[in-house]
Amino acid sequence: MRGPSPRALAVPAEGPGNGRRCRPFHHPRPGEGSAAAGGAELPVMAARRLPPGALSLKQFLRRQQVLQLYRKILRAIRDVPAEADRRYLKDWAREEFRRNKDATEEDAIRMMITQGNMQLQELQRTIKLAKS
Repeated sequence: MRGPSPRALAVPAEGPGNGRRCRPFHHPRPGEGSAAAGGAELPVMAARRLPPGALSLKQFLRRQQVLQLYRKILRAIRDVPAEADRRYLKDWAREEFRRNKDATEEDAIRMMITQGNMQLQELQRTIKLAKS
């Protein structure tokens, strides 16, 4: 059995591409809103605010640094040859990050990130020595 003819699948006359144009969206000017058309005037929206628990940009970026450090430490731990040592180091890293998760002081967080990076470098050096 044959399918519908190509003409049957053509776009109807009132469809797109028939020479008609869509009206552009009109943004009303102040004082020209729905009150001018007889309806009630909509209230002007207040300035957009962040929700109460939202992080500032600085806090967001610092959080990304902490998460990046955590991931790097866990990746480095994967290279530890002994299973028991791997497990111990993984538990140590989790506990350290959990213990300090509620820190809010900017200087303390920056110092902990610096210490974490130094410990990561030390871990990487130790693993490199163990492999050679």
